[in-house]
Amino acid sequence: MKKLFGTDGIRGEANLFPMTPEIALKVGRAVGYLFKNSKSHISKVLIGKDTRLSGYLFEYALTAGLASMGINVFLVGPIPTPGIAFLTTDMRAEAGIVISASHNHYYDNGIKIFDHQGFKLTEEEEAKIENLVFDETFENYRALKEEIGRVYRIKDAIGRYAVHLKSVVPSEINFEGIKVGIDCANGACYFIGPLVLEELGAKVRSFSCEPNGVNINENCGALHPEHIQKISIQENLNLAFALDGDGDRIVVVDDKGNLWDGDDLLALFALYLKEKNLLWNNLVVGTLMTNQGLEEYLKASNIQLYRTKVGDKYVVLAMREFKALLGGETSGHIIFLDKSTTGDGLLCALRLLSLLREKDRELSSFYPPFEKYPQVLINVKVKEKKEVSEIEGLEHLLKLAQEKLKQQGRILLRPSGTEPKFRVMVEAKNRDLAEEIAKDLAEFIEKKLG
Repeated sequence: MKKLFGTDGIRGEANLFPMTPEIALKVGRAVGYLFKNSKSHISKVLIGKDTRLSGYLFEYALTAGLASMGINVFLVGPIPTPGIAFLTTDMRAEAGIVISASHNHYYDNGIKIFDHQGFKLTEEEEAKIENLVFDETFENYRALKEEIGRVYRIKDAIGRYAVHLKSVVPSEINFEGIKVGIDCANGACYFIGPLVLEELGAKVRSFSCEPNGVNINENCGALHPEHIQKISIQENLNLAFALDGDGDRIVVVDDKGNLWDGDDLLALFALYLKEKNLLWNNLVVGTLMTNQGLEEYLKASNIQLYRTKVGDKYVVLAMREFKALLGGETSGHIIFLDKSTTGDGLLCALRLLSLLREKDRELSSFYPPFEKYPQVLINVKVKEKKEVSEIEGLEHLLKLAQEKLKQQGRILLRPSGTEPKFRVMVEAKNRDLAEEIAKDLAEFIEKKLG
C-alpha cells in the first residue's frame, strides 16, 4: 500500500506526515538518485513552488536532499505548476519538482514531480521513490567532496514561461479591445497571469493577486468563481478567468456571466479543433467524472470520449497512449498535448481568447455548448479512507441506488486521492432523484467513516 503518493503527488498538512521537511529531504535524495544523469557529470533538477507560507520548509529540504546526491539544483520561486513542467524540458533538466497543494487550504502543501519530458511520474516511479525513502540502507548513498551539488536561482524563469505561453497565440492575433478579468487565487499565477494578458493587448482587471502566504485559494479562484462572476457582470467584462493556487486548472466566466467548467471548454475546443482538422484521431480524453451529456454531444459529431480514473495524470497517460491532442477534467484541468504536458489554466485562457478573436464572437454565443445531465457531488469528511468494497453494507446500498436510476444516470463513489474526504457523485436526467440518492449514500458513508 502506498505511504506517500496520492492521486497528484504527495500531499497533506504542512509539518505533519507525510508533508514534513524530514520526508521532503529524503524525497529529494531519492529523486536525485533515480534521475541522476549517468552520461554526464552535471545533473539538474528544478524546484518551483506556489505562494504558501510553508513553501520555504520544503524548498530547502528538497534542495538539501538533492545536493547531497550530487544534483545541481535550480530554484525558480513562485511559478505555476505547468511552468515547471515546461522549464524542465526547456532547460534539459533531469526532473522538475513543484511544491504545491493546488486548490487546498494554505496550511496544506504537496510535492509534484515531473520527469525530463515534463510528464508526471508513473506509479512505478512513485513506488521506487517511496521504497528509497523508507529504506534505511539508502542513507549510505551520498555525494562527497567536490561531487556535492551546487544551488542556483533562476532569475528569468517567468520570462521563459511567458514566451512559451504566448507562442500559442497566432502572430496575426492580438487581444486589443478585450476587457478581461483574471482571479489568480493569490497563488502562483499572481504575477505572470496579468502580465501575459497585458502583453498581448488585453485590458486586464486583476483579482486575488496579492499573496501573503496564507490567503491562497481563500474565497477566491477556481473554487470560488462566484466572486469574479459577480464583478464580471458589474463591469461588463468580455471574459474572466478564475485559476487555482498552482495555475493548472481554470473556470471561465463569459460576457453574460455564465460559468464554463472543464466539460464546457472541452466541448467548445473539440468541435473547433475538428472543424480545423486538428483533433488527433477524433478523440477527447476525459475522466469518470466527465458529464454524460458531453459524451453524447461529442458522439453526435463522430468524436469519441475515452474515460480514465480521476486525475489529470491519468488523462495525460491516456492521451499519450491513444495519441489524443485534447483532454481534461470537469474541474478545469485542460490539456493540449501539442503545447503542454499537464493542465495549464493560462495556456487554456490564451487559446480560448484566440478562438474567440478568430471567430469574432463573444463566448456567450456558444453557451450552453451541450445539455448536461444534472450532477450532484457531495464531499464527505472522513477519519479514514477506504475503498467501496471495504465499507460494510455500501455495495448493497449502491446496488439498490443503481436500480432506482435504471439506465438514466451514473453513480461514482471514491475516496479522495488528495484530501481526507470520500466523494459521492450521482448523475441523472432527474435532478431530484440524483440529489436523493447522493444524500442517502453520503449519509451512510459518514456514519461508517466519519
